[in-house]
Amino acid sequence: MTDEGAPEVAVFSEPGGRWRTVALGPILCLVVLIADVFVGAGVHVFGLALFAAVLAGFVALQVLAARRHASVEVTASDLRCGTETVALADIAEVLPPADPQDEDLQPWETARVLGELSGVPRRRTPIGLRLAGGDTVRAWARDGDGLRAVLESAVTHGEGSEA
Repeated sequence: MTDEGAPEVAVFSEPGGRWRTVALGPILCLVVLIADVFVGAGVHVFGLALFAAVLAGFVALQVLAARRHASVEVTASDLRCGTETVALADIAEVLPPADPQDEDLQPWETARVLGELSGVPRRRTPIGLRLAGGDTVRAWARDGDGLRAVLESAVTHGEGSEA
C-alpha cells in the first residue's frame, strides 16, 4: 500500500539557504550588549533589540528567497532547480563538463538556465543537459560533482530500463 500524498525521498538536495543564518544578527547584537555591560559604556537595550529584529527580518527574507529560487533537489523521478521541475525521464544526456582552459564556450554554456533565473546563481556549478525534445538547458548546484553523478546515474538507469 503506497501513500500517494507522501513526498518523494530526495536523492540529492541543497536547500539554497539555511534558517540558522537568521540568528547570526541577533547573536551579534547580544555579544555587543554583553560587551556594553562589561565595558560600562551604557547599555543600549532598545537600539540593539531593534537592530537585531531588523537584521533578522532582512535575513529571513533572503533565506526565504534563496530556499525558493536557489534550492536544488533530485528525487527518483524529478530534478528541481529553483522553481522549475524537469522529469528525469525527459533528460536524454548529461553533457560533459566545460574545460576551464578552453577559450571557446561549449554550446550548453549559453543555454537557458533552469529555474526562472537569468543565469546560474553565484557559487553554483552549471551542468549541461540535453532534454528528450532536443533542447539544451543548464542545471546547477553548489556540489556540481555530486549533482552530475546523481544525474548521470539516473540517466544511465533510465536508458537501461527502457530497453
